[in-house]
Amino acid sequence: MPRFRLFAWRRARWSGTCRRHIESPVCRRMEPGMATAQRAPRNQQVSTVTTQDPDLLEPIETATADELRDLQLKRLKWSLAHAYDNVAAYRRKFDSAGIRPADLKTLDDLAHFPFTTKQDLREHYPFGMFAVPRKQVARIHASSGTTGKPTVAGYTREDIDTWARLVARSIRAAGGRAGDLVHIAYGYGLFTGGLGAHYGAEKLGCTVIPMSGGQTEKQVQLIGDFGPDIIMVTPSYLLNIADEFERQGIDPADSSLRIAICGAEPWTDAMRTEIETRLGLDAVDIYGLSEVMGPGVANECIETKDGPVIWEDHFYPEIIDPQSGQTLTDGAEGELVLTSLTKQAMPVIRYRTRDLTRLLPPSARSMRRMARIAGRSDDMLIIRGVNVFPSQIEELILRQDELSPHYVIELERDGQLDAISVRCELRRDGSSAARSRDASALMLQQQIKAYIGISARVEVGQPGCIERSVGKAKRIVDKRTLLA
Repeated sequence: MPRFRLFAWRRARWSGTCRRHIESPVCRRMEPGMATAQRAPRNQQVSTVTTQDPDLLEPIETATADELRDLQLKRLKWSLAHAYDNVAAYRRKFDSAGIRPADLKTLDDLAHFPFTTKQDLREHYPFGMFAVPRKQVARIHASSGTTGKPTVAGYTREDIDTWARLVARSIRAAGGRAGDLVHIAYGYGLFTGGLGAHYGAEKLGCTVIPMSGGQTEKQVQLIGDFGPDIIMVTPSYLLNIADEFERQGIDPADSSLRIAICGAEPWTDAMRTEIETRLGLDAVDIYGLSEVMGPGVANECIETKDGPVIWEDHFYPEIIDPQSGQTLTDGAEGELVLTSLTKQAMPVIRYRTRDLTRLLPPSARSMRRMARIAGRSDDMLIIRGVNVFPSQIEELILRQDELSPHYVIELERDGQLDAISVRCELRRDGSSAARSRDASALMLQQQIKAYIGISARVEVGQPGCIERSVGKAKRIVDKRTLLA
């Protein structure tokens, strides 16, 4: 494992760093409404959905806090018992911690139960975390195993139906409606994104255009041919699609797309503004991870765009201190932990997502929101004692009008110390004429030093020199291992 992932958390340092990262002028979250208020839409179709018809909402989406908590407690008791009774790994973990499902009397009691990590899933690969007989598992998704031993996610038929309903709810929250054309550019490969999005769009009554990632020229052709209303895609790949529109001499804002449902990788509000401005649409955040379910664990509502609403009737969220594991109060920054409330095939109990965020009070729905995921605990770099997240650098790149949003961070050795290089590029649209490449590089270098506190080498290349994403963007290249 690269050494930058093997950092030692110090609580005080972590707390201060993450707070500065989240609340600084560079990386602070936009308040509700800022994303649309600070730009002039280029497409008159933008934000046609400003409120939700109450008749379209499920009763649980407008339930009282007491009604929601009562349902959560009932389902949580079932999920803990289901995991304990049917998964040997959970039974051993619970017994070692000296706790049983019957010890859960209130939702707060969940904090006494042990965590589940990705390592647990790897140790019990392939079927050791299943809580139903293998023959009852209707679908199995396997990870690539490129970062270690593979993991799997399994679903019963009822799990798949639940998943489809939640993704349908997510698409509706994003402004989608039955009859809309949905272009799905999430991968249909080993893990869960494309198929989860596909089932949900069909469940809502949309017409699905399955595409998956890659074949970017073909993506543009099909968008032009079929006129989809919605695209489901990673934000980095959507920018690649926008580049291809422009390469073909087409203004991306002239396409039929009015909504982009973006997820599967961290992205900033600056990136949202970039996407919305270039493509003339509304971009909302969808969240999920395969170990918990897949896309559709949470989704932003188009009428507020103030952070993804966690569908708390199926997933119970906690925020913990990444070092101590202590449960933190709502509003505090830390690592997101999720417990499934209704999953049959593969329940997860207090799964450590490694995603850094905070829980926010309800707004458009009765359920809590999460702040946008701008980084993961294992994305954090330690450069000469300074903790750095890629999203901090992304924010600074997007501050310079002449720079495109495509970039790569390279880690190298400078003697006995780590060093960082940032490679980015000029835009194709001519705005680069305002400043030379050298001047742009110097300004970004100065900004990184001023706002993040590290020295970095910056290289600004010609438009198109940075490798484009065809799915999840690869932001960090660790060259230290190549030199070891």
